[in-house]
Amino acid sequence: MTTTHLSTSKPINTRAIMIVVCIALAAVVAAMSSLNVALPDIARATHASSTQLAWIVDAYSLIFASFLLLAGAIGDRYGRRKTLIAGLAIFGIGSVVAMTATSAEELILLRGILGLGAALVMPATLSTITGTFPADKRTQAVGVWAGVAGGSAILGLLSSGVLLEFFSWRSVFGLNVALAATALIAAWRIVPESADPDAPRLDIGGAVLSIAGLVVLVYSIIEAPEAGWASARTLIGIAGGLVILALFIRFELRSKAPMLDPRIFAHRGLSAGSLSIFMQFFAFFGFIFVVLQYLQLVRGGSALMSAIQMLPMAAVMMPSARLSPTLVEKFGTRRVCVTGLVLVAAGLLVLSQLDVGTSYWLMLAGLVPLGIGMGTAMTPATSAITGALPASQQGVASAMNDLSREVGGALGIAVLGSLLTQGYRNNLELPGLPAEVVGRARESFAGATHAGGQIAAHADTAFVSGLQMALVAGSVAVLIAAVAVGLLLPRGERIAVDDQ
Repeated sequence: MTTTHLSTSKPINTRAIMIVVCIALAAVVAAMSSLNVALPDIARATHASSTQLAWIVDAYSLIFASFLLLAGAIGDRYGRRKTLIAGLAIFGIGSVVAMTATSAEELILLRGILGLGAALVMPATLSTITGTFPADKRTQAVGVWAGVAGGSAILGLLSSGVLLEFFSWRSVFGLNVALAATALIAAWRIVPESADPDAPRLDIGGAVLSIAGLVVLVYSIIEAPEAGWASARTLIGIAGGLVILALFIRFELRSKAPMLDPRIFAHRGLSAGSLSIFMQFFAFFGFIFVVLQYLQLVRGGSALMSAIQMLPMAAVMMPSARLSPTLVEKFGTRRVCVTGLVLVAAGLLVLSQLDVGTSYWLMLAGLVPLGIGMGTAMTPATSAITGALPASQQGVASAMNDLSREVGGALGIAVLGSLLTQGYRNNLELPGLPAEVVGRARESFAGATHAGGQIAAHADTAFVSGLQMALVAGSVAVLIAAVAVGLLLPRGERIAVDDQ
């Protein structure tokens, strides 16, 4: 069996490596959520519509997800350290340029460039851990990685909230620059190079098909409120994206050196782990996108206060991720994964009861099971994915884990965001007002709230209706996934990252 090659003769400091990869991971994960806090300010400054706001957030997630498999293969072939450093450089430089953007279109483009950098960074962090840590420390290290991956999104919200108390929304990109620069310098000095000297050639055909399929699918979902969910454009677009992804699977099955061999999904643990991660982040990032607009625009909270209100989720998520391996050892992977997903679904269902004047205690009652559920289910799901492939393919295994995470997040923002927008527009009633005023209010919820008076009051009520519909849909989707994961995982099996 081919093994990962480490290009160093120096002793490996696993603690230092862990710190570096966690900083790099925190930078790209925080960037997925941190801009959500600034959306009201961005909407006012750039006059972005609701659909453009969704694109500003999801352009990052979409490009991130689309290039992950290719990025993992690049790391395996040419070196994970090189890939990590290149990704951090693209991410940092793109963030510097984004600080000068003046329009929604510029922000969408630059967020896509940041997503490309992030795609190079994220699989390199996990494959560096699985490629350099000894087998007896690997499971614990993956647990730390999973906790950072989950908690960094909330910490990114808090950091951005603090910055927005004193600076403009541009400062959020400054946070990206600081984290990327720190991680890049540390990676250059500390992280050893690792690669597979016998890695196959890059699967460019598979990469093009996977990117095209995801872009068409997510584009069609995000644009659905504009064109109509039942319109020919939306239905053809969604069907076209699924057809392209089906062609990708067929192409990979026939390829001699596939970027992602679909046959690996015959491993039930990998399939269950991928589905679990997908649905956790579908719920998580979709929820973050819709609820932060609710906290700031409906409830009138500041960016910092809105971020602080999300902290209980992180406070229970990270300890739950650390405790999860112990729970798996005691109760088995199946019970832990299914219980975690059920808790996520329950949290979303509680949060779907939010209204214009809801007490924060109701939100807390939803945030706690949501955070515990994600933290509990995340580590065994990640270990199932990385443990399914040998050491020489850890870049692709890591990318598979990250792909599930980022595609889930991108679709969560797209689907829940689109349901929110559709529900808002369907329930917005402004009788007696000029058509031009009604049109502007329907186009942008931020603009409607800024108008004040009866327009803002009606807009708040309509927004909450859309929020409730989106969160109920998310809860049902996660519950269905919990049933599927329970059927896929054998009873009593305990999955760990083994030395393969």
